[in-house]
Amino acid sequence: MAGRRYAPIPAPRPARPHQDPRTQAAATRTYTPPAPLHLGLTLAPLRRGPADPTFRTTPDGAVWRASRTPEGPATLRLTEQGGTVGAQAWGPGADWFLDHLPALLGEADDPAAFAPRHRLLAESARRRAGLRLTRTGLVLENLIPSILEQKITTDEAYRAWRLLLHRHGEPAPGPAGGQDLRMRVMPDARAWTLIPSWEWHRAGVDNKRASTIIRAARVARRMEEAAQMEPPAARARLELVPGIGPWTSAETIQRTNGAPDEVTTGDLHLPHTVGYALAGNRDATDEEMLELLAPYAGQRHRAARLILLSGVAPARRQPKMRRVDIAQW
Repeated sequence: MAGRRYAPIPAPRPARPHQDPRTQAAATRTYTPPAPLHLGLTLAPLRRGPADPTFRTTPDGAVWRASRTPEGPATLRLTEQGGTVGAQAWGPGADWFLDHLPALLGEADDPAAFAPRHRLLAESARRRAGLRLTRTGLVLENLIPSILEQKITTDEAYRAWRLLLHRHGEPAPGPAGGQDLRMRVMPDARAWTLIPSWEWHRAGVDNKRASTIIRAARVARRMEEAAQMEPPAARARLELVPGIGPWTSAETIQRTNGAPDEVTTGDLHLPHTVGYALAGNRDATDEEMLELLAPYAGQRHRAARLILLSGVAPARRQPKMRRVDIAQW
């Protein structure tokens, strides 16, 4: 089309003919991590709220994920027993999911590189020895919910993510898409750009965040390339899109690139939590937080994550950010 600003986004590879992805047999694989692994702790950052349609845990201890891989939609079911992870995958992207299983479970992560300088961090690291930093290799699926979380409460962002996926996503391949789990795969890049303004409004997403998502989706191929870059370059790539700043890029690259040093700045609560845990300073700024984390250079994100997992945080002195439901306007 004359005057088109962005390169067209290729359509996802279709499912094999004559196969219903809801009933096809699962591809399987086993993985034995090089050190003790806690599935829940490692994959928890990928869950956007307790009702996230792309993430489920079931009473049998399994962790389920639904994603849109470069090969198409896929569902992954993970279980751990005796130090070995069993994986089942369904959908056109099943083989991609299984091939990237070690990275997803933090095989490239090196917890031994973390040297605690504070008793709190030493104890938190000891109690969570199975924590690994995941690396999904999928940028858009982590970038979009991070954009939704900009400047609003997490509950509002989780609600928007849930509504948009149920309205514009598709059922997850395999049994996860059935009535028991009702999991969803997020829309592809083109579908995000076609969501009408009133649907964003209905989900409680203002024009600024909706426009940022649309801009990112239009250059999805360039965004996805960031997963193969070094974290600083990856963040710089994401921040070329207007509306994506340091907070959003850090939150994304932590998940997509398994980046142990990409600490989040610009957060409403994190500086206060880190400042209180390490120095008793409940009013710490970003600059003071970074100074406190300086001894952990190269592992600052891991240090911040361990602080959050320790449960040590200052008591709230003021209400949470006011909830504003624009869908009611």
